[in-house]
Amino acid sequence: MSGTVRIALKPLGASLDVPVGSPLQDVLFPYGVEFPCGGRARCKGCRVRVIEGDLPVTPEQARILSPGELAAGWRLACHCRAEGNLTLELAQWEAAILSDEAPFSFTPRSGLGVAIDVGTTTVVAQLLDLRTGDVMAVSSALNRQARHGADIMSRVGFAVNEKKQDVLTGLIREQTGAMVVELLTKARANPALLADVVLVGNTVMHHLFSGIDCTPLSRYPFEPERDGLMTFAPGELGWRTGAEHTVRFLPCLGGFVGSDILAGIMAVNLHRSPEPACLIDLGTNGEIVIGSERGLICCSTAAGPAFEGARIYMGMRAATGAIAEVDIEDGAIVVKTLGDVAPRGICGSGLVDAAAAFLEKKILRTSGRFAGGEATVMVAPPVKLSQTDIRELQLAKGAIAAGIRILLRISGFNADDISRVYLAGAFGNYVNTASARRIGLVNFPSEKIHPAGNTALRGAKRALFDDPAVQEALAGSVRHIMLDREPDFQDVYVEEMVFPESEVS
Repeated sequence: MSGTVRIALKPLGASLDVPVGSPLQDVLFPYGVEFPCGGRARCKGCRVRVIEGDLPVTPEQARILSPGELAAGWRLACHCRAEGNLTLELAQWEAAILSDEAPFSFTPRSGLGVAIDVGTTTVVAQLLDLRTGDVMAVSSALNRQARHGADIMSRVGFAVNEKKQDVLTGLIREQTGAMVVELLTKARANPALLADVVLVGNTVMHHLFSGIDCTPLSRYPFEPERDGLMTFAPGELGWRTGAEHTVRFLPCLGGFVGSDILAGIMAVNLHRSPEPACLIDLGTNGEIVIGSERGLICCSTAAGPAFEGARIYMGMRAATGAIAEVDIEDGAIVVKTLGDVAPRGICGSGLVDAAAAFLEKKILRTSGRFAGGEATVMVAPPVKLSQTDIRELQLAKGAIAAGIRILLRISGFNADDISRVYLAGAFGNYVNTASARRIGLVNFPSEKIHPAGNTALRGAKRALFDDPAVQEALAGSVRHIMLDREPDFQDVYVEEMVFPESEVS
């Protein structure tokens, strides 16, 4: 069968014509439909509801969707193809993508530069005038690789188990190259003046962009064979920027501590701090750095994707309709959603807030069990948290808190010695510090905790002005700790999974 079919998307009001048989995973991703498990029918993150037309129920959908959901027209987009005209209901949203406008010191140079933060979920790029440091244009978008998995281990599985690394490499190279061209076009800049492009990202993004085999990252001890500075000419990447410039992906720090953390160190000047300080990037792989000008140590810990709303039954990104804040007013739980619309899910900051509120109201025990033995507790209709959701949060917060404790012990510091704690990334920027302390996520005094924004992007911008040899030397000076080789890690991890009786003092 040949030809095209029309798909109408509600409530967007958008219509698109696609070839008959097109996978909905490819068609709907640009319209905000997420595929957290990479299209493997292991979650319900890509649900759409059929209003008109027909999408047959596959065995995979019958396994994961309830009879009631199927009867109501819900389908998994990852296991459907557009064989006829369709009208679909999908919950479209605009995600808030964290850019960076913070000032920093630099030594001017001639030409233009582009800094790119290659995140697992989003990619953010800025064009700079290297003479003044001024940002001339900004571009941001969802990482196109996300249709093959929301988290980095899903991407690694797609690359290694399904032997599709070339697909992921091609996607990110094409996307970043197009973003550079877009920036130059937006700024009406002369492409010939482009001198340097610096990219940063986690170790998996480093490998996928650079074309380095991800197999070592898929198995113990999860140590990359190559994690240093990678330099390319634009032609090697298939970029058509119209200039002869360098493209540098900054070096990683070891294991799953990527160049985004190296950039974070540079952004907050952790390596120049006279007093001990701490940088924490709260994500699927929580990265932690502790130290001062006298030396730095770092680690990564598999926190899981709970802070990003994944693996939470009604979890979602920090975007329109997400419960982002939960508080107690006059004894009642009140919520705030992004976009001031009706709740349709909960993001990471809302999850932390909700757990803190439940603890305060004695709805949730320190063990993580609901006090009344319920399977689910309502946050705000129709959004509920399940016992499994709470356990996912405990696993995530326990991993971060255990990593901090282990690094403090190895460094010889205690929490009181730390002068500042920088929370990096989107989640760190928006999470309520009091709630984070209440659930035992960050056990530092509140006055020491500072949201630091997109330190990865800021550090990438700083790198445009620095000698690459200096960045390589800094990366080589940071000591990487593998937590699973620390004899007390499992015991500390189990201890930190428990919620505190009250907020830490």
